[in-house]
Amino acid sequence: MQLGMAQQKHIEIKDSGAFGDIDEENFPGASILTRSDQGQVHIYHDGIDMFCDKAIFYGKEDFIEAYGNVNMKQGDTINLTSKYVEYSGKTQLAFASGDVVLTDPQSTITSDTLYFNRASQESYYKSGGKVVRDSSGTITSRIGRYYMNEKKYRFVDSVKLVNPQYELNTKTLDYYSDNGHAYMYGPSTIVGDSSKIYSERGFYDTTNDTGYFVRKSRIDYDNRVVKGDSIFFDRKRNFASASNNITVTDTVNSSLIKGHYAEVYRAKDSVYITKRALAITIQEKDSIYMHADTLMITGKPQHRITRGYYNAKIFKKDISAKADSIHADQKTGLTQLINLARLNKGDAFSAARKPILWNVDNQMTGDTIHLKSNPVSEKLDSLIVFNNAFTISKDTISENAYNQISGKRLIALFNDNNDINEVHILKNAESINYTRNDNGELIGIDKAKSANIVIYIEDKEVVEFRREFDPEAKTHTEDDLPENARKLRGFDWRDDERPTSVEDLFKDDPPLVLPVIKGLEPYKADEEFFGEALLGRINKADAEADKKQLNKKEEAPKASRTVPKKFLKKDVKAVTKPAKATVTEKE
Repeated sequence: MQLGMAQQKHIEIKDSGAFGDIDEENFPGASILTRSDQGQVHIYHDGIDMFCDKAIFYGKEDFIEAYGNVNMKQGDTINLTSKYVEYSGKTQLAFASGDVVLTDPQSTITSDTLYFNRASQESYYKSGGKVVRDSSGTITSRIGRYYMNEKKYRFVDSVKLVNPQYELNTKTLDYYSDNGHAYMYGPSTIVGDSSKIYSERGFYDTTNDTGYFVRKSRIDYDNRVVKGDSIFFDRKRNFASASNNITVTDTVNSSLIKGHYAEVYRAKDSVYITKRALAITIQEKDSIYMHADTLMITGKPQHRITRGYYNAKIFKKDISAKADSIHADQKTGLTQLINLARLNKGDAFSAARKPILWNVDNQMTGDTIHLKSNPVSEKLDSLIVFNNAFTISKDTISENAYNQISGKRLIALFNDNNDINEVHILKNAESINYTRNDNGELIGIDKAKSANIVIYIEDKEVVEFRREFDPEAKTHTEDDLPENARKLRGFDWRDDERPTSVEDLFKDDPPLVLPVIKGLEPYKADEEFFGEALLGRINKADAEADKKQLNKKEEAPKASRTVPKKFLKKDVKAVTKPAKATVTEKE
């Protein structure tokens, strides 16, 4: 014997009730074995035991056909049952048909037909099959392949995983039975009671109910749709996070949130979004845009509240605003502009400034500003400035000339065109007003004090300016009133901060640097199940049979048994093609 060469082991018959029956007409060169009262026919080959009711054994070809209650066992790891099995000791390839069930300690395969390659420890079906794993559910597909050493399944074509909590459908699925990890290739959906996930490249941990999706991914909740370049999903926590090019659509309230990092907590009805965060409330005539360093949307669909933190801004065609923080209640129509009290942290937003609002040519500031609108008609209703109210409008002719009003509180009312038509300045009211005639010539600079001021406006023109309670007023010429007396205490013209477009909302933001999305491993095509090594062994077996004149022409249909009749070369080639999936992955 040559050292280093393993001697091929042959099929052994361990037990048979009727050993050696011959039927040369129908089974030339074969022994027919039939079970006895003591038990089934017992066949053994190199660590595998096979039991059946009847067997046809071709000793020279080292090939056997087993019929009736066939059970093939490989130690305590693989157990296969079926109605019929063909097995070659030379190629170690088995073909099973009829109610095929293959089990290992972690899962069970059922199919009408199954190929089992003992040499590579792989099994394969191509006409529909099912895999059951207790903790993950049931997987069905048209084509399936099981790599037993790797504990890996590959399912191709019409793949469905059914779990009590969800159903997964995909084109191609790689599934690892030891840890429940599933990798999806091609259009895929995961549908549960309260969510639907779509992705064309994804990973799902079926044991922990978490997933990661990186191509055309989206999650549909009851009333929200989340899209992003990458999405993480945790079913048990009702949580999802997304990175880069995110949109969260509120299908109930006709609103949209954009940004580059988001967290969604479904059970709490909340969304957190940052990195160029933008909330859009879609209205029939004029949508409202809110931007901040961080946006948080909370509350049930019928009562959503949007909060913007740090350098928050609003833009609308007829009104815009800016504050440290903005809170908008969609149900009541109340928007609050708030000045946050915080320590100087040295960041881009630590220099707190008073909330500010612009309407037409008017600038209004104060410690806190409330803007009230009608959520049904989408029209502005009123405006309240609490503490240190200050309104400024630039004179239309003179350079560096400003009409000003200050007081403790300001209340403004809007008309149907969303223009201010009535203003009340309450307590400690002061004013500076440039008065002109019909030709635009300056009459004088009116400077006054009073308890209150009431202003009425029509067609954006002041039609009445009334001071109430103990007014003190004087009209000055330009020569009489020095420059330093033409501005009230607290004057701060901030027109350069006014957003005049959606793009302006982002002009103060630091440079945006998006993280590189870590993708998933690309799809790797299978080698053919009937690979070159196996085909070589089949060809060698055929040559050996021809040499021994076992494949005579007139007896070929019956006697060519060196390999299973299902495994002849022409049949082998026909079944190799489906083993390679048609999905391509460029990621």
